[in-house]
Amino acid sequence: MEASIIAITILWSFLYIYSMLGSLDFGAGFWGMIYGKKNNTGASLIANRFLSPTWEVTNVFLVLFVVALYSFFPFAASMLGVLFLLPIGLGLVLLTIRTTFMVFSHSVKRYGRLLQVISGITGILIPALLVSILPVTLGGFITMENGHHELLYGKLLTSFTTYAHILFGICTQFFLSALFLADYASVSKDPSAAQLYRKHAIVAGPVTIVVAVLTLFTLEPEASWFLTNVENHLYGFGMSLLLFLFGYAALFLKNRDGQRGLFRYAVVFVVLQYGFAIYAYGSSHLPYMVYPHLTIEEAFTNPSMFYALLIATIIGMAILVPAFYLFWKLFLKDRRYLEQ
Repeated sequence: MEASIIAITILWSFLYIYSMLGSLDFGAGFWGMIYGKKNNTGASLIANRFLSPTWEVTNVFLVLFVVALYSFFPFAASMLGVLFLLPIGLGLVLLTIRTTFMVFSHSVKRYGRLLQVISGITGILIPALLVSILPVTLGGFITMENGHHELLYGKLLTSFTTYAHILFGICTQFFLSALFLADYASVSKDPSAAQLYRKHAIVAGPVTIVVAVLTLFTLEPEASWFLTNVENHLYGFGMSLLLFLFGYAALFLKNRDGQRGLFRYAVVFVVLQYGFAIYAYGSSHLPYMVYPHLTIEEAFTNPSMFYALLIATIIGMAILVPAFYLFWKLFLKDRRYLEQ
């Protein structure tokens, strides 16, 4: 396997992990806002209990993704920095606001409701800004002016494919977060909250699949190369659909308590579903990072630097993985914490 392929695979892996954790994080913030003032306090408590210890972990993988991007592909920095300055900049501002309220909400309890509202609103806006980058990389939204690349904001903001990608991102976070919170509530011995989130997952799942398919039909003519590559990776997308059907079916099976929903199986199948979909999407995107202006080979660092960075990445993950496993056991698996 070529060094550049290894590097882009590592990058996509960080993106996959962040997209999963980010969907859970931002989605939990939205559900916490929705149920924050309603009588169903169980659903709100479940969302906020999950949100409290996990938002820091989510941000770690965002940092890892950015560091890996500019370490392995340094010659992409100037182009990506110019093209995505506005959406990424706005996203970071909103993320800073959200993080600030997360930090101080634990010491200033009277602003708890304000935190829920800000967490819910930013939980929609931040993913929308980040997902809006994807159609840009497929072609049709970049022009050359005086030897410099410029993003056509007018075309981007009036394109159906932009809003289709945004809608897909939002539906994904609703589906994943509802599914995971159903499992989280089930382990926490709160069957009413589990069934409530199960109903949301049942609705959001098929809607997400339909939006994903419709998004392909909204792509700009310049992205025809991508559709051709998608046809060559139908196996990955087919496996993704099959795993979704398994996970969705698990929501209707009864568990040992007689309640409908084998949530842990559903979560595992759906996470694997998105894994196949993201890697099939990434494979279809090759060899371009930004079509037709930048390929992974053009942006790639020199081989000697790559192997040094690869060793550093392996050492870093060897330190982080045990820490994340400990975090999982303490906050997402320990029944004493979950049932308190």
